[in-house]
Amino acid sequence: MITSRETFFASGGVRCAADLYLPAGRTGPAPCVVMGHGGSGTKRLGLPRYAEKFAAGGIAALVFDYRGFGGSEGEPRQVIDVAAQRDDYHAAIRHVRGLAEMDPRRVALWGTSLSGGHVLAVGAADPAIAAVVSQVPLVDGMHRGRTLRQRLNREVTARTLQFTAAALRDVRRARRGEAPYLVPVVGPPGRVAVFTEPDALATFEALGGEATGWRNALAPRFVFALPRYVPGTAERLTMPLLMCLADRDLQASSVFAARVAARAPSADIRHYPLGHFDVYLPPAFDRISDEQLAFLRAHLLTATPATVTT
Repeated sequence: MITSRETFFASGGVRCAADLYLPAGRTGPAPCVVMGHGGSGTKRLGLPRYAEKFAAGGIAALVFDYRGFGGSEGEPRQVIDVAAQRDDYHAAIRHVRGLAEMDPRRVALWGTSLSGGHVLAVGAADPAIAAVVSQVPLVDGMHRGRTLRQRLNREVTARTLQFTAAALRDVRRARRGEAPYLVPVVGPPGRVAVFTEPDALATFEALGGEATGWRNALAPRFVFALPRYVPGTAERLTMPLLMCLADRDLQASSVFAARVAARAPSADIRHYPLGHFDVYLPPAFDRISDEQLAFLRAHLLTATPATVTT
């Protein structure tokens, strides 16, 4: 039987909340995959189904909330800070390596959407990580999923201008030391929101929405500080990488991500005829998570463990 418990760790002087899923029948320290959500996502928004599947396959999972989101502390709330989110990953890794029931030599990373890019940088900075799984990653804020023709569509252009205006308003508030100006993460077409595509709204609702502790609100200033994982990041991944790409992705370029992943010394790049949000729900979830579990088992249960230096 899979068991889970809430746990906490410190990152940047802030207490972060996490859920630890443990496999049944453990006879010794277990391997573990550290999991963070996309930019505004929180640990119980769809991620338990991944964590439970990995734990059922013999691999523990630590699923955490970034500071300022969900059950974690930190102010201001609902503001994406890319560097801080990467630091939270490193802090979560340190926490796992310090737990008696975890094997510190068999720790992997898992990320999706915005965090699919984070795990590349975090893995590049920590050669003791055993494996990395990157799902529908936003690798570079300048390489989104839409083609130039799609970006020049009148409706898309209008929405971009509206969102940019909201982001500028949010930046002005930040400079004056005021509370963030928040917009919805998902909303109907015509609304100023991060995502207005019908499939996005349907997916967030299917994953449990705000009942999971996630908030449908985000500071739009993030659009001016999206990550750019420049050449030299994937090349430093000394551990195996699995990248799962949705070739109909309008939020993150699968073509660009594949080009970046190909630079990694050991990359397994999988393509699926899906959109960005399709990966989180059946039937796509079943196939993709099966392949991710097989990859993790190959590199955490049977491969020679990594050496951790302190």
